[in-house]
Amino acid sequence: MTDEMMIERWMHKRERHIAMLNDNRVVHPFGWGEEFIGEEASDEPQKLFREYSKRMVANSDEFYHIPEIDSFEVSNGFETIDLGSRSNGQLQSLNFKPGTLNVLWKSTIDTTSPENNTARARFFSHSKDKKAAVVVLPHWNARAGTYFDLCHWFNRVGVSALRLTLPYHEERMPPELERADYLVAPNVGRTLQSLRQSVLDTRAAVQWLKREGYEKVGVIGTSIGSCVGFFAFVHDENIDAGVFNHVSGYVADVVWEGLSTYHVKEGLENDVSLEELREYWMPISPMAYMEKLKESKQRPQRYIYTKYDLTFPLHLSQEMMAALEATGVEHDQTVVPCGHYTLGEKPWVYLDGYKIISFLRKHLR
Repeated sequence: MTDEMMIERWMHKRERHIAMLNDNRVVHPFGWGEEFIGEEASDEPQKLFREYSKRMVANSDEFYHIPEIDSFEVSNGFETIDLGSRSNGQLQSLNFKPGTLNVLWKSTIDTTSPENNTARARFFSHSKDKKAAVVVLPHWNARAGTYFDLCHWFNRVGVSALRLTLPYHEERMPPELERADYLVAPNVGRTLQSLRQSVLDTRAAVQWLKREGYEKVGVIGTSIGSCVGFFAFVHDENIDAGVFNHVSGYVADVVWEGLSTYHVKEGLENDVSLEELREYWMPISPMAYMEKLKESKQRPQRYIYTKYDLTFPLHLSQEMMAALEATGVEHDQTVVPCGHYTLGEKPWVYLDGYKIISFLRKHLR
């Protein structure tokens, strides 16, 4: 057995171990979920979703459109201040002491879970200036407090950080769930709605930072957050730089092949094929927007993927990188010799953090 084979075997064993430490995954029943995309139940749901998908990809600026939001509220732990009030047509100027703030607003997607309809973020402001800020998008099922260390490190290099709570996570999780199962679900329409909501919440976060006076705003997303960040980056030229931590071209393929999503696949596989699901979920798949990325304003972008990934399998990352290279878009690629979960362990987490922070600091400061 070669050294490479031994490393791969060890990494895969470690990946499986970490993935199953808290294996409270539930197999939910399959659903078409036409109501989650604003459609009535159909006798031909396959046709409905096929046509809907094509229409949304062709009109993705509409699919990911974000209106001006006037419902921002900021809490410093002692009081809540309404940022939606206006004076002479302008948002009121508010001065806060440096530190951590809570930012809340009404999500522009109204879901069937009231808890989920309030978007939430934690803001780590840099004390000296408003030159640069970054929106931090966590991974699926990230716990409260994760990525706070990354935000503090951004502060150390002069960058403010806004850590977003993804839909159905933390305070946004409905009482019937133990995990954020509605974000990626064996329900075709609900998953489309949830990922779309994630993107609109991200764009709202960018809107707030720009409104607060930050000159440059970047985005860093990890795992599912990477996909969300990519969609926001492609559709919002107010985002000045992006780092995408773990990459894959199709959400359907990750669900079908990934270690962490076996329970979602189990809920889907008796009713749809991988090829069908890929088609239905094309509006939430990065591969759909390569040409749009090429046509948009060129901005610094870094893609990070891992060699021994069982959650975003390596060949899916490589296929996306090949598609990106084919566009001719200038970008940076980094391959880390670990896996999806082991990227969060020492020493890989330090290397990953350096690759993220150094790139965004260079292009935002």
